[in-house]
Amino acid sequence: MALNPLFHNSVHAKLAHNSAHNPRVCNNFNGFLVIDKPKTWTSFDVVAKIRSKLHPKKIGHAGTLDPLATGVLVLCLGQATKLSEKVMGTEKEYTGEITLGATSQTDDAEGPIVPNEKASEVPITEVENTLQSFVGTFGQMPPQFSAKKVDGDRAYKLARKGKPVDLKPAQVTVHRIEMLDYKWPKIKVRIVCGKGFYVRSLARDVGEKLGVGGYLSDLKRTRVGIFSIERAVSVEEASEKNLIPISAVGIR
Repeated sequence: MALNPLFHNSVHAKLAHNSAHNPRVCNNFNGFLVIDKPKTWTSFDVVAKIRSKLHPKKIGHAGTLDPLATGVLVLCLGQATKLSEKVMGTEKEYTGEITLGATSQTDDAEGPIVPNEKASEVPITEVENTLQSFVGTFGQMPPQFSAKKVDGDRAYKLARKGKPVDLKPAQVTVHRIEMLDYKWPKIKVRIVCGKGFYVRSLARDVGEKLGVGGYLSDLKRTRVGIFSIERAVSVEEASEKNLIPISAVGIR
């Protein structure tokens, strides 16, 4: 899922400063580290913290999570950084919560929330049918506040200035959507999807199709390819012993 750039976290600057002033590097770390990203941290915050903690020669991540999302963030260390694009292209799995009866400027809980005073409870069968209508391959409109480029500028920068954001739908694939629970106005879902899919956009589009509005109120990524939440560790727990060797993941 792509980054919601509106969110500002003071941790970001602090971690970047700490990592930039630590000259130690280690050439021995080659592999993947699966982190359970905490809420409010940006993906860069996690990378900076692990860089300052483990001092790998190279480090990056394989797919951004919004600051308000939690769950699987795959870090690539050393030679594994060459495989980050392949990891990003693998199947993703999320559990999330969609709140109906309101909209958000950012399509998630970060933006100003505007209640729909005319909204009323939607029957569960209609909710289920609407969710299933998004299974398959289709053109999805990215959020206005996203890092997508529009004529060389980031969409969120234009949106912040109140300028028109001329985004184009992108082809995405949803393999499966499962409704885990529904108690108006909250829908809990499990989603299995491909690269480039915005769960924020799904929440927005489901609410729009139901005629009541909707936004993403919670999100946890539970899997990126073979990297599942069961293999994830916290930032505090992360160490060399948690590294998954390149040879163990079957990605070339």
